[in-house]
Amino acid sequence: MGLPQESTPLWYVVHTYSGYENKVATNIEKIVENRGLHDLILAVNVPVEKVIETTEKGEKEIERKLFPSYVLVKMVMNDETWHIIRNTTGVTGFVGPGSRPVPLTDEEVERMGVEVRTIEINFTVGDSVRIIDGPLSGFIGIVEEISEDLKNVKVSASLFGRETKVELNTNQVSALDE
Repeated sequence: MGLPQESTPLWYVVHTYSGYENKVATNIEKIVENRGLHDLILAVNVPVEKVIETTEKGEKEIERKLFPSYVLVKMVMNDETWHIIRNTTGVTGFVGPGSRPVPLTDEEVERMGVEVRTIEINFTVGDSVRIIDGPLSGFIGIVEEISEDLKNVKVSASLFGRETKVELNTNQVSALDE
């Protein structure tokens, strides 16, 4: 087939027969285990949400599939892994034009809650940081506040002799090297 040989594991969407999501996920996990492919196929996920269902008998918590007929697979895409997934019982193909699988973007992965990313920051309130992205890129500021979820930071930067407070994503700033 001649897929480009990727080396970075990315999330791909696999289409399955209706109701086969869990079976497909289990089959892929067994193949990975049996063939020792942990370094090529890293994770298999059937996104679900917990919902309270009310019936005449009362309430019960059930799991509902967020994307029926789809399984998400984090894998290094190459001819071998494409072939393994494509030939798993219950799989109808990858999502993408023709037979070309298209990986999910980081934003899609985050929005879907497929992969929990831990955010590590190497600065605290009062530290000087360099703004590395956005219109203020290159400016230096002092961290005034860090959001609880560590996603945003308020920085006081000196612009043209004036202190200006800006709110940025934590990935838009970096600690100054000592």
